[in-house]
Amino acid sequence: MKARYQYRFYPTDQQQQSLAQLFGCVRVVWNDALAFSKSGKYPGYNALSKSLTLSKKTTEREWLNSVSSVPLQQSLKQLDVAHKNYFDSLKGKRKGRKVGQPRFKKKTNNQSATFTKAAFSIKKGEVVLAKIGNLRPIWSRKLPSTPSSVTVTKDAANRYFLSFVVDIEPVQSDAKNQSIGIDLGIKTFAVMSDGSKAESPNSSKHDRKIRKLQKKLARQQKGSNRKNKTRIQIAKQHNRIVGIRKDFLHKLSTKIVNENQTIVLEDLNVSGMVKNRKLARAISLQGWREFRDLCEAKSEKFGREFHIINRWEPTSQICSACGFKWGKLDLKVRSVRCLNCGTEHDRDENAAKNIESSQPRALGDSKRTQRQSKTTRGADFEVSSKLNAAPSVASVSEASRITVASAR
Repeated sequence: MKARYQYRFYPTDQQQQSLAQLFGCVRVVWNDALAFSKSGKYPGYNALSKSLTLSKKTTEREWLNSVSSVPLQQSLKQLDVAHKNYFDSLKGKRKGRKVGQPRFKKKTNNQSATFTKAAFSIKKGEVVLAKIGNLRPIWSRKLPSTPSSVTVTKDAANRYFLSFVVDIEPVQSDAKNQSIGIDLGIKTFAVMSDGSKAESPNSSKHDRKIRKLQKKLARQQKGSNRKNKTRIQIAKQHNRIVGIRKDFLHKLSTKIVNENQTIVLEDLNVSGMVKNRKLARAISLQGWREFRDLCEAKSEKFGREFHIINRWEPTSQICSACGFKWGKLDLKVRSVRCLNCGTEHDRDENAAKNIESSQPRALGDSKRTQRQSKTTRGADFEVSSKLNAAPSVASVSEASRITVASAR
């Protein structure tokens, strides 16, 4: 299986100038090809490659010859993949949310250039890039195999990284527990079916600084040095938040995958949830999808089973002890006492247990169509209603048996 290993490096002044020139050439090639594509029908990679070769012979673009041709060709290949994903999304061939058209690249955004095997090598702990020179990354860990490509990246906060694509072998190890269900939230990021909880990392201090700096940025003159300085300060604060979140998600996902043979998560409709303007910012900072991707990738690496149950599964409406269905609950209700067996449940822990027990009915493949999800939902509700035919409806007088606690 493929994996990425990323390392930070600090280029010299001369290397910074060479990399800036390289990033500029890659950006111009991408933007020129995208503009040419938007003028009519998309011509394809071969036509764009021929157009690039011809443009290098003109006086307006002859400076493209000063950098390696490999990153320029890779930029066209990436544009071709972006167009393919867009067209497949329009035709319904690509599952998941809709993919938009490729966009023009900006100088102030993240810059990157990809080198294949023909344009880079690793010698004595240094990475040699064509027409750039020797770069000395901070080798925080060893590469497991010879990389097939390397991507040089400069983020909005002027940090430089080398990202290698390598082949890794799956690791087989014994798990301590058989299975675990995970219910995701905001204040408490994850509640596990075994009763353990993981609190969300607190990045409110950096978030307040971003809000303050964004107000300052809006008042400054466009194109001024002060505005550019403020933009970099905002990017640094964003990087701190991203760093805190990534560290938390990596540690939590590694711990869960190491200890459990089967991991079960719920398919959350995040794009619909962020439409709630009161919770949109808090939801966006959680990284639920990133956590799901990490768990899935690490499960594949360590030989674990990973399941996603469909979003229509009524995990918060069923007693995990007896299967009694009490119906939909308001978000402010944090504790529930079952009307059938009298068991007191924490709302989130009960949902996590139901997620774990829903494993046999799990989709297995998280990329099923919405139609299949709705069919499964209808069948589940039909069975549930038959099992809880007469005693499943609680009377108004029994509402006092539902305990209300502080909001999560």
